[in-house]
Amino acid sequence: MDRGEEAMKQISLKDISEKSVLTIIAIFLVTISILWEYFPMAAVRIILLGFGIIMILLIWLWSQKEWRWQSDFANSICETLDTLMDDQELKNYQPYEDSMVSKIQGKLLQYHEKMQEGQWQSIQDKQTIQELVSDISHQVKTPIANIRMFTGILQQHSLSSERRTEFLNTMTIQMNKLDFLMQSLIKISRLETGTFVLHIGNLSLYDTIAQSINGIWAKADSKKIQIDVECDSHIMAEHDAKWTAEALGNILDNAVKYSPGGSRIWIRVEPMVSYVFIEVEDEGIGIEKSEYQNIFKRFYRGKRPEVEVQEGAGVGLYLVRKIFEEQGGNVCAVPAHGRGTVIRMMLPKKYEAGRV
Repeated sequence: MDRGEEAMKQISLKDISEKSVLTIIAIFLVTISILWEYFPMAAVRIILLGFGIIMILLIWLWSQKEWRWQSDFANSICETLDTLMDDQELKNYQPYEDSMVSKIQGKLLQYHEKMQEGQWQSIQDKQTIQELVSDISHQVKTPIANIRMFTGILQQHSLSSERRTEFLNTMTIQMNKLDFLMQSLIKISRLETGTFVLHIGNLSLYDTIAQSINGIWAKADSKKIQIDVECDSHIMAEHDAKWTAEALGNILDNAVKYSPGGSRIWIRVEPMVSYVFIEVEDEGIGIEKSEYQNIFKRFYRGKRPEVEVQEGAGVGLYLVRKIFEEQGGNVCAVPAHGRGTVIRMMLPKKYEAGRV
């Protein structure tokens, strides 16, 4: 018999003892009141003395039983705590048993699980911060080194005005790249640490798409790229217009960047019962199937020459994935019908906090 069962047995004995003592006292008082005049005083004194001694013995036995019950109960709880602190499984835990020990063990087990979840989350947060710091250090190293090199050249050499202007323009490009990188890293940090706030509303997807197109219209126009939108103006979905427009803008920026002049980009919206699908298709260089999953990783860039010659830090599609996941949706790359790339996004029509 384990300590939990023994403790419950002691509770039963305690209740029985208490009832027995009270019953004996009641019977004795009634008997004395009825037979008082038939007993001589000496006999009554002896009976009362004997009864008093018996009562003292019963109270002592009662106290011993209660002390043993409290001791066994405390030992059972201590064993439960020791088991949980050693990260071991409770052997004698009966979750469906209606007893005091089982109830307390259940609460202790719930508390232990909460503490483990908090510890695991703390480890994950620490690892995320370490990875982010490492990535930031790696990404900013190149533009800072270039700026330092060009600054040294300008300070130590006598250059013609044309040459000086060329170096200054190169430094401006590097500073713009560094600024873009830092802004992207700030957004990544806010997304990963949960310090940003979604402003969800039942909004028109047509308006959100129009907002995203405004940010890349000049680039598309300079390359004579036509953007076609297939979206009913009445299609609604619960989403954050600012962050969703930024995510779509990142996808469109890639589509323009890696597409030839005079090509087309299609934006299609298809509403379903519970979800809305958004597709962006271009006629660009396309994506290898082996890279479909990798392109949404942080700081990942393709190894093809057409990708390496373009400016970028590998954060755009990662931000897209994080933004859609935070809104309960997802994003993926799918094979195009011809050449080019198709990025498919999904948003739930009704937003539920915490759904991924």
